Amino acid sequence: MNLAKYIRDVPDFPKKGILFKDITTLLNDKKALKYTIDEIVKLFRGKKIDYVVAAESRGFIFASAIAYKLGCGFVPVRKPGKLPYKTHSASYALEYGTDSLQIHQDAIKPGSSVLIVDDLLATGGTAKAMAQLVKRLKGKISGIAFVIELTFLNGRKKLAGYPVHSLIKY
Repeated sequence: MNLAKYIRDVPDFPKKGILFKDITTLLNDKKALKYTIDEIVKLFRGKKIDYVVAAESRGFIFASAIAYKLGCGFVPVRKPGKLPYKTHSASYALEYGTDSLQIHQDAIKPGSSVLIVDDLLATGGTAKAMAQLVKRLKGKISGIAFVIELTFLNGRKKLAGYPVHSLIKY
């Protein structure tokens, strides 16, 4: 299935000069959504993943379904102040600013196998921050999976040393 045909380009969002890759059109199509989830699950089935980790908000959409199909736990990574228990934080640069993420301090058992999932790999900042948080909790990153990768932004460089997979490349 050509998933790229389900992605809508939105110019100048969230700010002028950014061409936003809108996944809501993919989410709206039941066959495309199922295919997307199934394709990522295929990459990691049999790898004994203990947790799927994803950042809010679009990453949650894919990650919880992937965790369900892999029979493992889901760990939400959120913006500061959104998690109710003790957290660790990591800051990162976006293609259009800076931000930080938090994870519960007890979210991952040491030595656990972790799959990081997000909708989009751009500059790699968000995924790198999630990887730092997983490593801080002594989790082992078995892979990082994206629906979309913007190859011209070279985000993979920030994720060197990890197996990185993406379903659509621009």
